[in-house]
Amino acid sequence: MKENLNDLRAFLVVARTGSFTKAGAQMGVSQSALSHSIRGIEERLNIKLFHRTTRSISTTEAGEQLYQRLSPLFDDIDNELNELSEFRNAVTGTLRINGNEHAFYYALGDKFVRFSQKYPEVNLELVAENRFIDIVAERFDAGIRLGSDVAKDMIAVRLTDKLPMCCVASPEYLANYGTPKTPYDLTEHQCLLHRLSNGGVMNWEFIDPKSKGRILKVQPQGTISANGGRVLENYARSGLGILWCPLDMVEEDIRSGKLIRILQQWDMDYDGYHLYYPNRRQNSPLFKALVEELRLVK
Repeated sequence: MKENLNDLRAFLVVARTGSFTKAGAQMGVSQSALSHSIRGIEERLNIKLFHRTTRSISTTEAGEQLYQRLSPLFDDIDNELNELSEFRNAVTGTLRINGNEHAFYYALGDKFVRFSQKYPEVNLELVAENRFIDIVAERFDAGIRLGSDVAKDMIAVRLTDKLPMCCVASPEYLANYGTPKTPYDLTEHQCLLHRLSNGGVMNWEFIDPKSKGRILKVQPQGTISANGGRVLENYARSGLGILWCPLDMVEEDIRSGKLIRILQQWDMDYDGYHLYYPNRRQNSPLFKALVEELRLVK
């Protein structure tokens, strides 16, 4: 039995997104057309591939097995087709890049916009999350992480200078609860917590000004947590706690007086963001264009 490759690709996108609506938007087809394609595959195979409810869709055991086996095969096909662009020196294809919210929105947002404007034929999929992943195993073309977190067997390209961190709070919060003088005083304050993908809370790190190079780790305490910095920034502006975050996230609020920088002499700097990817990608015109647009230029 020969399956239509377009139908199989539709199956993969639905399985990955868990939604006919999202899959249809990605593929530029209607939800009903996708549903018809999936039903056709199930009827021809005589196997149910998805559990469907009025609110959600998920793969059955058979559907998950099919997804796990087909996904790398289709990725390899896409990669081989992308590599052919080298022969006509064209920049086309698909890029799946894993990073975090801060990298995509604050540190590199303008560069990604320029890349998409310059190369409109490139399908760009940016996946923002906090967890550390194996980009090869999870079928990403590249990842963006701080330099110290980049796998040693990858090609790494520096994208930004050092990343300065800071502590901020609103004038109202500091007027009501006082200003901490050292990170040790944070135990007496309401901290806005950055929730990690594993359910834990991100520690806050500082450099001891009396002992340069000594890193002080603080486990913040508070009643408000979120897995995105922009949400916590809004709570900080509203006077509901102290926020520890990259400086570029709150520079505008600091200039306007909505937030006040505190504990500045304890501020920590991290190594900058790097793009990393397997060495087999380095000669692709698509990757050369991406690196050229994102890399740090001094």
